[in-house]
Amino acid sequence: MSKIGIFYGPELGSVEKVAHVIEGKFGTDKVELIAVKNVDESALEQFDKLIFGMSTIGKTNWDSEYKDTDWDVFATKVGKVNWEGKKVAMYCLGDHIQYPQHFVDALGWVYERLENTAAEVVGFCSTEGYVYEESEGIKDGQFLGLPVDEDNEAGKTDVRVENWINRLINEFGF
Repeated sequence: MSKIGIFYGPELGSVEKVAHVIEGKFGTDKVELIAVKNVDESALEQFDKLIFGMSTIGKTNWDSEYKDTDWDVFATKVGKVNWEGKKVAMYCLGDHIQYPQHFVDALGWVYERLENTAAEVVGFCSTEGYVYEESEGIKDGQFLGLPVDEDNEAGKTDVRVENWINRLINEFGF
């Protein structure tokens, strides 16, 4: 089995915490964790199986002192990558209590950047069991990746990640 590249951002928060949960479930020998901050497209070229981890609302949105634009910068590199033969899964942190109208919207934002590439996006999840009002992270009645609410449902994260990884094992072709 080739290694899975887990590209996540921002660092030092719930997105990174969930990246480590995913790493633990797959096994540290099977994944490589890479912060998207300052990563170039050559890092993406090294993997055929990638997981992108992001948050929709966070410090980048509400703290003017915080200048972290990890995914905005990363998105400019998407068009420079040869996506042929690559499978991409995504997870997204959201807060369904404070931001129920924008729950895991970043899934949709990243998906839009990938949908016109040769990448195969996998790892869609049922909306069943989630409470929210609206989400741009849904297509054809499914989330475009794994939604995680560490603020209000941290107790569900391990089970959700484990169920998702069990599906990814098949979708990644292991």
